[in-house]
Amino acid sequence: MTDATMGVEEAASVCARIADNVERVIIGKREAIERVLVAMVARGHVLLEDVPGVGKTMLARSLAASIGGSFRRIQFTPDLLPTDVTGVSIYDQKQAEFVFRPGPIFASIVLADEINRASPRTQSSLLEAMEERQVTVDGVTHRLPQPFMVIATENPIEYEGVYPLPESQLDRFLLRFSLGYPERAEEIQIVREQLEGHPVEELQPVVTSEEVAQVQRTAARCHISEEVYGYVLDLVQGTRESDQLALGAGPRGTLALVRSAQALATIDGRDYVGPDDVKSIARAALAHRLITRPEARVSGVTGAAIVEDLLSSVPVPS
Repeated sequence: MTDATMGVEEAASVCARIADNVERVIIGKREAIERVLVAMVARGHVLLEDVPGVGKTMLARSLAASIGGSFRRIQFTPDLLPTDVTGVSIYDQKQAEFVFRPGPIFASIVLADEINRASPRTQSSLLEAMEERQVTVDGVTHRLPQPFMVIATENPIEYEGVYPLPESQLDRFLLRFSLGYPERAEEIQIVREQLEGHPVEELQPVVTSEEVAQVQRTAARCHISEEVYGYVLDLVQGTRESDQLALGAGPRGTLALVRSAQALATIDGRDYVGPDDVKSIARAALAHRLITRPEARVSGVTGAAIVEDLLSSVPVPS
């Protein structure tokens, strides 16, 4: 892969083509589609917390089809083993040696469906892949394809037979958000278009993996002023000083907010990050990293509410 450069206008055009293509399947959810694009451009991963049947799987499949990448779905269950995710070395009698057979994690877009149903041990098998984009099995390291992105889902209304995601894993997700139900007219359109087949089957790639890589490099060069850096740090510091939180956002949260804002600006066709970019993505980038105190939790205080309060109280640079 070369280090070819791409202008910000061309990068925005690439992202728009992907979003338009995905929107042919995920109707009326442009903001959610763009948030997934933010994560991809920022080389991050997404946790979708939503009820069944709102299009989480189709969103992942549509994104993979649009970038010409491979797609694998892993159904997380209590009996799922780490090797079922990463792969396993099997002795080949013909070659008289162990041969590695890759698991479903080896794909461009990996859907980790109902991730909180698997045991903590199996959940932890994703950590190396998400952080370092590689898998180590029997002491041998195997690189994952590029681009690589995990889109995990969890059902917020089920409490039996699930394992809460540990803080270390939640912190690996760049963004967490929900899709929500479609509007009435959009839902009618969805039903009509799927009566004789599913539009995802007809999706064709609109960009290449190299173009995605170029967009990622363009976003990483997006300019951030000292004032915007200060605004990000003020928001993060506010979570650490909140008396309603047992744990505020760490440095990984700061980096996630900065990278997400860079990606959002790039998708918008700008080569600089403004305060509005930070404000619009802060909740999705920070809320899931915050641990509320027991007394605050009893009162119904959530990480998302605390982020919203900080966005209202922290001075915005001009």
